[in-house]
Amino acid sequence: MSMTFGIIITPRSGAEWARAARGAEQQGYRTILLPDTLNTPSPFPALAAAAAVTTTVRLRPSVLAAPLRAPAVTVREIAALQLLSDQRFELGIGSGRPDARAEAEQLGMPWGSAAERRAQLIATVRTVREQVDPPPPIIVAANGPRMLTVAADFADRVLLAAGPEATEADLAEMVRVVRDNTDRDVRFTHQLVGIGDELPFWLSKRLGLSAAGLRAAGSASVLDRDPATVAEVLEYRREKYGIDELIVPGELADAFAPALARFANSTV
Repeated sequence: MSMTFGIIITPRSGAEWARAARGAEQQGYRTILLPDTLNTPSPFPALAAAAAVTTTVRLRPSVLAAPLRAPAVTVREIAALQLLSDQRFELGIGSGRPDARAEAEQLGMPWGSAAERRAQLIATVRTVREQVDPPPPIIVAANGPRMLTVAADFADRVLLAAGPEATEADLAEMVRVVRDNTDRDVRFTHQLVGIGDELPFWLSKRLGLSAAGLRAAGSASVLDRDPATVAEVLEYRREKYGIDELIVPGELADAFAPALARFANSTV
């Protein structure tokens, strides 16, 4: 399989969102991704709006927090998006960020223990596959060994939800855990954190990280600005680990554009 690319963008207005969705499709991104937090627009109506102005790009929450909705609610929303997008929806789902407890409380949903949240994720995925026709691809965000093992059992794809400082050895270990717990051909997704000297605002300003510091720590998520070097690294990881999808934060789209164009023009 060849490398594919997704872009994380968030709406700021209806007109801007339509332009951004069409632009992502025209640039060659395969998937538009939208976070699921109470600080960003709800992913379901936003992705439905993106579906209305695009024709080929796929649509995915990144990632839906299973504890924030009852499975039946999630099923209803996904069924609607599958219909409105002509089956271009993909279910990115996880057991919830560690800081999402307060969001669950605001929505009146129980947070539960880590084991209970994993069980809720499994129940949600099972219900989606049973009740949505056709069921969407399932992409599970996972980091620790327990969640990676759970994902290995049923995910079509695993988002390696590693921190910004995770090294290539860390990614390799995460892939190993999944592969050791399944005989299926599960593929993997990784998220770009920085390119050249550029990082997204929340990493540089809110967390005080720098691209130089992350490179010094051996971060696998900070790529060189040279498109040829980016292509070499991504193709190596695709062949060795099965990491064949890269998610690009919208803030880094301009810096990543030359590398994206290189893949678009490649016959590899």
